[in-house]
Amino acid sequence: MAVLAARRRTRDELVSLLKGDLDFHTASSSYASHSLHAFAAKFPPQLPRVFIENLTLPGETVLDPMVGSGTTVVEAHLLGRRGIGVDIDPLALHICRVKTTRLAQDIAIQAGERALRRAGQTLGRQGRIRRFLDRLPEENKTFIDYWFAPRTQLELASLLLAIENEEDPQIKDFLQLIFSSVIITKSGGVSLARDLAHSRPHRVEHKLPKNALDQFRLRLVKSAKALEELHLQHDGIEVKRGDCRDLPLPDESVHLIVTSPPYANAIDYMRAHKFSLVWLNQSLSFLSQLRSEYIGAEKIGHLTDVPLPSRASATIETLEAKDPRKALILRKYFLDMRAAIVEMLRVLQPGRAAAIVVGPSTMRDIRIDTPVCLAEIAEELGFQVAGITERKLDRNRRMMPARFHNNGQSMIEQRMHEEHVVALIKP
Repeated sequence: MAVLAARRRTRDELVSLLKGDLDFHTASSSYASHSLHAFAAKFPPQLPRVFIENLTLPGETVLDPMVGSGTTVVEAHLLGRRGIGVDIDPLALHICRVKTTRLAQDIAIQAGERALRRAGQTLGRQGRIRRFLDRLPEENKTFIDYWFAPRTQLELASLLLAIENEEDPQIKDFLQLIFSSVIITKSGGVSLARDLAHSRPHRVEHKLPKNALDQFRLRLVKSAKALEELHLQHDGIEVKRGDCRDLPLPDESVHLIVTSPPYANAIDYMRAHKFSLVWLNQSLSFLSQLRSEYIGAEKIGHLTDVPLPSRASATIETLEAKDPRKALILRKYFLDMRAAIVEMLRVLQPGRAAAIVVGPSTMRDIRIDTPVCLAEIAEELGFQVAGITERKLDRNRRMMPARFHNNGQSMIEQRMHEEHVVALIKP
């Protein structure tokens, strides 16, 4: 009876929340540590906050099984909940670790200034820098030579050599994340890429990259201030490397799930993330293999013969008539999301909710109604669907691809004007 009553309360609250304004176009997202590093297609922090505030109590556990830049776990912490974030992406995990670690502003700034002084001195010792670059895998060096000007390579290598001297692992993580943030920016930052944070990179032959040390200095104070504002009052945040299709969590250990999975046929995160990861001891071969394991990856491999519900199956059949390979990619996406939803159902406590924030996509001019398809999959697996509601994306604030020639007709722009919240309850 208690579970039944809890489920009814959760359903009533969810229905009420879905009727409210979930766009948050006028709300600021630059508080606490939310703006520490660029990350494609982040949802506004107010979105997970409204579900956390209304569907959990202080001390309860909130999970984001595809945590990305950590928005959900930061909000869980700020509201006195225990936040757990799981992801397979190395940069996402690095961002989350730093965003949930409070550092005293003066200590962080002193460490950054110390690194800048060392880097400036190292720039005059190019032999040491060359030895550092020679330590990188050959494939990484080839990549770096193509995407970074010779002068920029010296600046970035001098910064990394300076950061290596830091003994405190939290300080080192913080400085490495600032290093990454000067590379991965919407304007391409210090690389020769045109738009790096949000779309397929394009090399610009005559681009004049910004000075890496200057960019590091500009971001240092703002980043240090953001972490001090985090005001950690408890140790209730866990960031775990893991796969949402096989969560490293016990059964029925979570009180709420709020997550935003990759869209079908949308953003390839690794295309941008590798620009900083190749500098941070990650080989391109490893990153390429890892990329193939992401939900939504175009490497198909072996697909199970698990049947999908009618809406997903019909969409795949329609797409197959136009593009059989794209149809296989879409089937893989739905099967991956099915496996993720199975795990969400397993770890969630009875009577509790999951909010999945995802939008439709377009493949070969066919609309893929992903929210409805995922809702059908979840219902078939045992979830109850409390509702699906649309939220409009504010292109002036949502982290989307840069617009070129002002035509506004890039494929991602066409796909990503809206998204939906799929609200589920575990019986």
